[in-house]
This record gives sequence, C-alpha cells and structure tokens, in this order.
Amino acid sequence: MPSLKDLKNRIQSVKNTRKITKAMQMVAAAKLRRAQDAAEASRPYTERFNAVLGGLAASVGGSDSAPKLLSGTGSDQTHLLVVLTAERGLCGGFNANIAKLARVKAAELSAAGKTVKILTVGKKGRDAIKRDLGDLFIGHVDLTEVKRVGYDNAQDIARDILDRFDAAEFDVATIFYAKFVNVVTQIPTAQQIIPASFEGAEADGASTLYDYEPSEEAILADLLPRGVATQIFAALLENGASEQGARMSAMDNATRNAGDMIDKLTIEYNRSRQAVITNELIEIISGAEAL
Repeated sequence: MPSLKDLKNRIQSVKNTRKITKAMQMVAAAKLRRAQDAAEASRPYTERFNAVLGGLAASVGGSDSAPKLLSGTGSDQTHLLVVLTAERGLCGGFNANIAKLARVKAAELSAAGKTVKILTVGKKGRDAIKRDLGDLFIGHVDLTEVKRVGYDNAQDIARDILDRFDAAEFDVATIFYAKFVNVVTQIPTAQQIIPASFEGAEADGASTLYDYEPSEEAILADLLPRGVATQIFAALLENGASEQGARMSAMDNATRNAGDMIDKLTIEYNRSRQAVITNELIEIISGAEAL
C-alpha cells in the first residue's frame, strides 16, 4: 500500500500533467480554426480544378497524343505510396490510422505480385511503418522546420515525385492522408495522383462549349504537373486540420482522464489518512487503558 507521501506526490504529478494537456488542448483549438479555414477554402478550387482537368481528359480520351501523366506508362507493376503524416505526436490515432491504411495497401499490392515503393512525408508516418516496411523506403520529406505548410512545400514534393516518374522509377503513385470532417472525425484516404484520376470530379462540360488554343493535349501537359502539386497541397491542408482536430480531442480526453484519476487518488489518500488517524487513536486509547 503506498504511503501518504507517495499518494500526495502522485496527485501533484497528475495535476501538473492535467495543466499541460489543458494547455495543449487550447493551443490545438486555436490552431484548428486557421487550419480548418485553410482546408475548407482550398476545397472549391481543388474540386473545380479537377473538374476542368476531368473535362479535358475526357475529350482527349485514350489518344496516342495524351500526356504521359494522364495515359500512364502502360503498366501498373511498380507502385509508389506517398504517406503524408504529422511531424508531431500526441494526436490520438491520426498518424496510426494513415499508416495502417498504407500498410494494408502495400500488403494488397505485394500479394498481387506488384513492386511497392514508399515515400514518407512526416516523421511519425515514417516511424510507424519503418519496422514492417522499412526495406521499401526510397525517400523521406522532413517538414519539421516548416512553421506553416505552404504551396511551395507541395511543389517540392510534387517535383520529387514527377522526377521519379520521368526516370521510370514507378508506374502508379498514390497519396495517403486524412480528410478532415470535424474535430472527432478524420477519414484516412488514399488518392491516386499518377496517372491522373478524376473519378470523384464532375466534368464541367467545357470541352463541348469551348475550343481550346493550344490543343487539349498541350493544355493538359502543362496543367497535369500543377494538378499533382495541387492535390498534394490540398492533402497537406486536410492533414493539418485533421492533426489539430485529433490533438484537440486527444488532449481533451487526457484532461478528463487526469481529472478522474485525481479524484480516485484523492479518495484513496483520504482513506489512507483516515486509517492512519484511526490507528493512532487506537494506540492512544490502548495506552491510556493500560495505565
């Protein structure tokens, strides 16, 4: 049975932890507002951009002049998995859920006889899957020193991926991230970016209303690399909002759990203290009767 001093020290330690988790919750709440606004503001542009590209891609179809980013290499043997996670932890299952989805996808591809390569963005994702899939890593992007993720960061990641595609290092690229819904819900998502896929985008019918100058193929050749960067940037923004939402929820739960633990320890402390006082009274009374 712990002594009164041990219980008192533990209660104080849990109180200090509760102060930290409460402060982290408030910081995450403040960051969440900015991150959520940024993610929601990017969605209309991304959806419209993909709709325009989808319309152009539909008009080009499977012609021989279609850009390679649209038509692909003609094979799907080698897959590049780009895992986007956070640089920091203490955000519940946010990083683990993305890493789990990537591991499941890698296992499916390996079982089908495909070659899998992994590029990680964020050290938490790298650490989560390094033990199982470390031999498949081909690169890592460190954003630790980046205070606020911007389009330049997405361009750098996209440029690295496109250079690898031009060097014939892979045939299909898929990004993994968490789509922000609300504070308690973040959906792990896998999205193919190479070859370009517009299944979720509604074609705007532009190809039937406008004549393009230059040709659709030339426009696609210029826009598709930007589309890769745009999709990565949107995924980074979604990840940013999801991370802060998950951290806010996790720290709120930690604060509540710390409060419950303090209550239980306080009850145990009071009971132990009462037992000590009772024993002292019994000793005093027994001594008095002995006299």
